[in-house]
Amino acid sequence: MDRERQGAYLRAMGIVPWRPAMQPEPGAADVSVITEPVTGSEPESAGENMPERAASSVPVSGDAPDIGAMDWAGLQQLVSVCTRCALSEGRTQTVFGTGDRQARVMVVGEAPGAEEDRRGEPFVGRAGGLLDNMLLAMGQPRPKVFIANIVKCRPAGNRDPSDAEAAACASYLNRQIELVAPEVILAVGRVAARSLLARDEKLGALRGRLHEFSLPGSDAVVPVVVTYHPAYLLRSPDRKGLAWQDLKLVRAALGEAS
Repeated sequence: MDRERQGAYLRAMGIVPWRPAMQPEPGAADVSVITEPVTGSEPESAGENMPERAASSVPVSGDAPDIGAMDWAGLQQLVSVCTRCALSEGRTQTVFGTGDRQARVMVVGEAPGAEEDRRGEPFVGRAGGLLDNMLLAMGQPRPKVFIANIVKCRPAGNRDPSDAEAAACASYLNRQIELVAPEVILAVGRVAARSLLARDEKLGALRGRLHEFSLPGSDAVVPVVVTYHPAYLLRSPDRKGLAWQDLKLVRAALGEAS
C-alpha cells in the first residue's frame, strides 16, 4: 500500500501519520475531536470493574451433528436455529459472520449489539465504521476479511457474554476458523482475546505481540493479534496510536511492510 493512501486511512482513524521533522502532515485530523460517548465493549481496564471469571478456551465437544464436517451452508443453517443457550430467547436473528470465506485475515469480536441483532451483520454503526478504517489502514478492506463474533446472539443490554454462552458457541467459531484458514486472527476487545487465548489478563497486557490459537482437534496453529475494540477507541481516541501498532503486527504476520 502506498504511504499517501495509508495516511488517508490513518487520518480517518484519527491518527496523525508520522512525518520527518519540518514536514508537518497537512490537514491531519485531531484525535481530540472524537468525544461522543459510545456504548459497547470494555475499556482496557475492564478487569477492575467487572467480576472475575475463569478463563475459557474454545473447545470442540461431542456435538451432534458433526460440526467439524460441515460446509458453510450447513453451518450457517445450524447457527440460525441454535437454541444451545438462553441468548437464543431474546435474539431477533443470529449474526453468523460476513466477508471473504478465504480471507487472509479473520476478525473476531465479542458479541452482536442491538443494531447487529437487527441487521444480522457484525460491526455496524460508528464502531463498524472505525473498524472499516482500521482494516483499510492495514491494507485489508472489509470485503477481503472475514468477521465473526465469539457468540452469535446478542446478550441483553449489550453485556459481555458469559463463559457458558461462549462455550455454547465455541464449536461454531472453531469451524469458521477452520473453514477460512486465515493467516492471522485479529481479536478485538478483551472478551474476544480471553476466549481465544484462554488467558484472563487485561487487554493492555495481551496486545503488542503475537499469540497463537491452536485449533482443537487439529495441528493447525493461527497467529493472533490482540487490539482494542473500536467502540472503546471511539471513547478513548488517545489509544488509537497503540491500535495502529497492533495493526502493523498483523501486516508483519502477513509478510507485508508496515
